[in-house]
Order: sequence, then structure tokens, then C-alpha cells
Amino acid sequence: MGKRVSRYYWGCQVGGWLIWMLLNLVLATYYDRVMHLDYFINQLVMVVGGILITHLFRTVVISQGWLQYPLDKLIFQLLLSVAICACLITLIRGSINVIFHLSDKDEKLFSVGTFIGASFLVTAWTMIYFLWHYFQKDQQYKLDKLRMESMVKDLELRTIKAQINPHFLFNALNSIRALIDENPRRARAAVTELSNILRSSMQAEKVETVSLENELNIVRDYLELEHIRFEERLKVTYDIDANTLELPVPPMMLQTLVENAIKHGISKSVSGGSLNIISRIQGLRHEIIIQNTGQLQDMPRSGGFGLQSTRQRLGLLYKDKASFAIYNLNDEMVEAKVEIAL
Repeated sequence: MGKRVSRYYWGCQVGGWLIWMLLNLVLATYYDRVMHLDYFINQLVMVVGGILITHLFRTVVISQGWLQYPLDKLIFQLLLSVAICACLITLIRGSINVIFHLSDKDEKLFSVGTFIGASFLVTAWTMIYFLWHYFQKDQQYKLDKLRMESMVKDLELRTIKAQINPHFLFNALNSIRALIDENPRRARAAVTELSNILRSSMQAEKVETVSLENELNIVRDYLELEHIRFEERLKVTYDIDANTLELPVPPMMLQTLVENAIKHGISKSVSGGSLNIISRIQGLRHEIIIQNTGQLQDMPRSGGFGLQSTRQRLGLLYKDKASFAIYNLNDEMVEAKVEIAL
């Protein structure tokens, strides 16, 4: 891909400047201008200088990450860069003229006319270069959005299947049935919690992100149902920074990680275990941490669909501005950590 882009760039770079040179020659012929060898050399120097300087300009643009910013944030930098490039092209052409005496007029190192012409050329080059990259970025964004929508739909279907599989659904319904006579009020609340979970699963495809507070409400409903089954064997703690409640996160991501912790960690232990849910701001990143009793060797080698989807969705939504990792925190606990740039 990199080599293809490089060939395409150089083809446009050299071709564009040669087309400009050809246009000059056509106009000179049209206006019956006498063209000596010096004229052709002058035009060739302009082309070579233009290719060299604009390529150096491109290197600066890429190294400074200017393509990541909107044009209105780069007006000063671009105007200054165009002026510097035009000056360099003018000086290159003037130096060649002075050294080899290519001009019939007074030989000057710096020509205002050449500077103005070079400024127009570099400005046109800059506009084409940036607009092309913004067009490419927009196309990539649309492609990523389509992939994200497709993946969220797949996640929704598979999440619903996971939520209503016999293991989860039968346990939840059996727990609710046992509560009907013993604690009718709690049984009604459990039905509402199960309904909320299923409703959130079905709505996951409609949005790319939801607030952390919304995700926490679903997680609390899920854990309340699990508490009926585990009773005192499940200990849950929340350490949530209030400033993170309105921050966006992918829908069902937190619930997926919590379910993974219950299924592969706590449920494996006869005595149960503890689950810690942490949300905090560290520097310029939002950290979401799930800690649970267990060890990674008890999990499937692939990490399961839930962990794979978490990595993929973070990659599609945030590119390299988000990360996910899961590891053994110590001999008794596993930690899953999501980091999202603010």
C-alpha cells in the first residue's frame, strides 16, 4: 500500500509540474514568443525546483501532523510555508540564471515576478494536496462507519444470544421464580432488570457511543440479577469518578467486560470472588478498569468474542487513540483496562 501511494504521489508530482511547463510552452507559442535554449532551461529549472521544494514541504506537513487538523487551524502555518517555498524556488531559479547567464535581462538573484508566479503555483499545489487528503480521510471515515455499523449489528445479535442463552436466561428466570413467593417486590424488580438488559442489547445498533452513566445502569441491572444467583459469593465495588459519567463509551462494552469477568473468573471459584469497577481520568485519558477474581489461564485462548469485539470496536471508533489490555494483576486477580483519549 505504501509503495502504491508513493508511486501515485510521484506520478502526480512530476506530471503536474511537467503539465505546467507544457502549458507555458503552448502559451509562449501562441503569443509568438521567441524561445531560445535558455528559455527551455529556465522552465526546466522551475520544474525541478518546484518538485524539490514542494516535496520538502510535504515532508514537513507529514512530520508535523498538519493533515490531522482542519484547514482553518493552519492558515498562518500554510501562508508562511507558501511564502518560504516561493522564496526558495525564486532563489534557485535566480541562482541558476546568475551562474549560467541564462537571462537577457538584468541578472538578479531574486525576482519579484518569479516570486509571485511561484507563490501562485505553491498555493495551488497546497490546496490540491490538502483537499485530496481530506477527501481520502472522508472516504476512510465513511468506510469505517459502515464497518462499525456492520460490526455493531453483529455484536447486537451475538450479545442478545449470549444474554438469552439457557445458562443465563434459565438462571435468571429460576432466580425470579424462587423470589415470587419469597420476595415478590424483588421478583418484580428482577424482571425489570432483565428487561432493561435485553432492551439495551437491541438498541446497541442505533448509536456508536453512549454515556458511561448509561452503561453503568445496565451493568448494575446485570449484577443485581447475578447477585440473586451468587448471593454473598459475589462482592462488587464501584470506584467511579463523577467527572467520567458523561464521557462517551461504546454501547454494551462495559457490560461485556463485566460478563466476561463473571463467566471466566468468579463463577470458576467455589467461594466466588470480588469484582471491582473503576472509572477515572488519568492525564488526558479516560481509564475504565474491571478487576475480578481469577487467572487468565482459565479463559479461552482466543479471549472470546466479547474481548475481540472490544478491541475491534475501539479500533474503529478511536483508531490509535484508544487501547485495550487484559492481564493477570497478581496471583489472584485479573485486570481488564480500556484507555480512551479525551
